[in-house]
Amino acid sequence: MIRRTLLTGAVAALLTATLAPAKAPPGPAKVRVRIDTTVGSMIVALDRAHAPITTENFLKYVDEKRFIGTAFYRASRAGKDRGLIQGGTRNAANRTLPPIAHEPTSRTGLRHVTGTISMSREKPGSATGDFFITVGTMPGYDAKGKNLGFAAFGQVVAGMTTVRRILNAPTTKFSGYEGMRNQMITAPIIITGTTRVK
Repeated sequence: MIRRTLLTGAVAALLTATLAPAKAPPGPAKVRVRIDTTVGSMIVALDRAHAPITTENFLKYVDEKRFIGTAFYRASRAGKDRGLIQGGTRNAANRTLPPIAHEPTSRTGLRHVTGTISMSREKPGSATGDFFITVGTMPGYDAKGKNLGFAAFGQVVAGMTTVRRILNAPTTKFSGYEGMRNQMITAPIIITGTTRVK
């Protein structure tokens, strides 16, 4: 049985602020970022208009060069030409910024389809510097009902060949934990550069 508890005014206000639609900061609605890796490059168009909090967080990592030297370390394959790749800071203390508020797809209107870039997290509101890119449509990652899903915030607009190359990278059996078992890339693919592009 779920216990009902009363929220203090401060906590209630915090929850309201977290769930309220965020306003996009001044600037272009879409911001393109080039991600260079040891197996190729890709360009992602970040949707600042619909997912401003998540986009600004990612851009801070880009601008402060926090992703350089990190890696794509996970390849989760779910059938032919379907799955996701995951990369980022892996909670490294010298690279990771504070967690951000969650922007569910039910609010942003974005969806997890082929090439969607989205934030990795343990629970809503805990995302920091790890992200994933999908191959194939994955509605299970979208928010639905009480499931807040993951925060999609952009799309790969060039370089899906690189994404698929990473998805097909060799993985080590019995590596990883829980939902990541057998999905850890044997030789993680290094991110060598991240740059805003026009």
